[in-house]
Parts: sequence; C-alpha cells; structure tokens
Amino acid sequence: MIEDLKLREKYDGFLFLADASRGVPWLQTHQHVELELNLVARGSVTYVVGKNRYTFSQGECLWLFPGQPHRLIDRTTDALYYVAVFKPALIERCCHQEETAVLKKNRPPKNAVLHSVLPLPMLELIRRTMDSLIEGNPDSDTLNREAGFGLSPGFRYEHSNPDLLNSGLAHILQLAWHCQLNSASERLAAPLHPAVLKALDLLKMESGSSCLAALAKKCGVSEAYLSRTFNKQVGVPISRYRNTMRLERFWIIRHSSTRHMTLSEAVYEAGFGSYAQFSKVYRSAFGRAPRENDKLL
Repeated sequence: MIEDLKLREKYDGFLFLADASRGVPWLQTHQHVELELNLVARGSVTYVVGKNRYTFSQGECLWLFPGQPHRLIDRTTDALYYVAVFKPALIERCCHQEETAVLKKNRPPKNAVLHSVLPLPMLELIRRTMDSLIEGNPDSDTLNREAGFGLSPGFRYEHSNPDLLNSGLAHILQLAWHCQLNSASERLAAPLHPAVLKALDLLKMESGSSCLAALAKKCGVSEAYLSRTFNKQVGVPISRYRNTMRLERFWIIRHSSTRHMTLSEAVYEAGFGSYAQFSKVYRSAFGRAPRENDKLL
C-alpha cells in the first residue's frame, strides 16, 4: 500500500517523536515515496520488512526506503523514537556526492534494511537537532494520534517555521548518513517462517474473532507449532498481536469519515468480544482506560 503522507509543498518532509505511551496508531504494511529515518531514543521497536523481522534498540538508527514495504509490529511500552521523512526533492537538492547516491534510489543494495548504532556524541547532536525542530510542531498528543502525517480526514502536518524545518531535515539527513557510512553494525534480520508470514497477513485482515485452531489450519501447521513459532520469531504471543490489530481496526473505524458507529458498535466491528475485553486490552497497551482519552472517543 502506497501511503500518501499529505505533505504540503512548503515542507521537504516532517519530523515527530513517537511515544508508545501516547497511543501511536499501528499502521498496516505500507510504503511511501519519501525516505524514512527512525532513531530510537528509548526502549525498542520491531518491524517486519519483506520476510524478515528487525528489532532496534536505544541509540540505533534505521532507514526505510520508498521501495521497502514495512510494518511496525511491536514496541516496548516505554519506547520513544524519532520519525523523520525526506521528500525526493530534498534528497536531490542536497545529496551530490557518490557516497549519498544510494539515498536517491528506491531500494538500498541487496534490498537490505540499513541501520547503524550511533556513537554517543553523534546521538546527542542529532537528538538535540531533532528536539529543536520539534518545538515548532503541533502538540505531541496530536502528532502521535495522527502518526505524524494525518490518519484523520482533514489533518495536515504543520510547523511554525517551514524554512527552519527544511534546513534542519537536510542537516539531520547528512549527519545520520555519515554515521551509516562509518557503521560496522551486524545484520539484524530474523527470517520468518512461511506460516508466521501467512498468520501476520490473516490477522491483519481478520474482521471478527476467530480461534487459534482456525488460524493454524489456514496456515497449514498445528496450533502448538504456530503459537510457539510465532511467539519466538515475532517476539509477542499471537493473542497480543491479534489484540493490537483489533485496536488498529477500532481506531480506523472511529476516525473514518465514511463510517458512523457508536463506541460499542465500533468495538464489536473491530473484533472484540465485549467492551470489557476492549477496555482491558486498551488499558494494558496505553496505561489508561479508553474513556479517559476523550480524543479517542
């Protein structure tokens, strides 16, 4: 799925600090024409890119190219990570050397997920630069709720000083890529079993509740094997991942301009068996009851 980040012409990209405690929406597998950079400031985040799983921890920087469909599948409850995207026009304008030519491509060599561990001085420099730019953003709750670019109809990213943002993004791009070129990080890819990949796809499309036995049958393996392998390779139990998908569907239903449902109707439509189950899952994920967040409702 090609995601439209809805960036106005005056912006060369955007930047925000994703905070797991603020209820960051979980996006479907997607890609976009912009180059994406993630910098983990605290905790860890886990992505599936292609047929592999990647987990990145504090101080690590990762690059997601336009031709690399990706999906965030897990993050620790304390996770903080900067998300920056760069329009192709920005990259074309400020990358002229042979060392930066790869940034203009749709995919990196061998379609690898490029990443690096930032040296502490460089980590602090890039974080300070990012923090100074974030000061011009809308409030953090709004940006986290909208995944930066806008999941709700009509939302558009805004910054108080577009020129400052654009020059800062160019500076961050060069600093982070310099670290990448000097990195000796080992590959973090963890290949996923075909049954696990199929389960991820099925759970993404699941619109109602279904049992583990039915899911395992569709994946062509036993319940025990699927449960054990999924937990080992993805890093979370199937039940938790399924509930994450339900929360995502709930979010989409409640914020869709074409679907008007009551709270209870949205809960059941998302696949939860009851409001009590939904409330328990929501509180477990975000540390508060859904009715304590009036922006959600």
